[in-house]
Amino acid sequence: MKSALLLFLAVMLVACTGQHDEHMDVSKSNTPDTPATKDTDSVLACTLTSSELQQRKETVLASLKKAVLERKELQDGFTFRFDGKDDMLDQLTEFVKSERSCCSFFKFRLTIDGNSKSIWLDITGPEGAKAFVTEELKL
Repeated sequence: MKSALLLFLAVMLVACTGQHDEHMDVSKSNTPDTPATKDTDSVLACTLTSSELQQRKETVLASLKKAVLERKELQDGFTFRFDGKDDMLDQLTEFVKSERSCCSFFKFRLTIDGNSKSIWLDITGPEGAKAFVTEELKL
């Protein structure tokens, strides 16, 4: 039951992130009646302390790095391929949940093959996010 619930939540996460489109984001619209607003999610700032980030690198990120089967560069980030089994899906879902709370500038997209062969995780963001993935997350 827990696996089914986690799978449902992951599918919903993919559906929600897959439907986001820059031109549909009302907060970024710049009409004559609406003043321009600063996009706070574009600021590259991690809210973890140095010791918390170091601990994350030694645990969660080290485990995730070992599980990467393939890495491809995207224009604004990277996509990573992982084994498509449920335990990997659980691990990736937990990673996204924790990472988005400290690094709100990232955008995540999970693509899950229905045949359980692979899961792709896209990590993208504003200018500088790609370097952050490489230099800080070491992915």
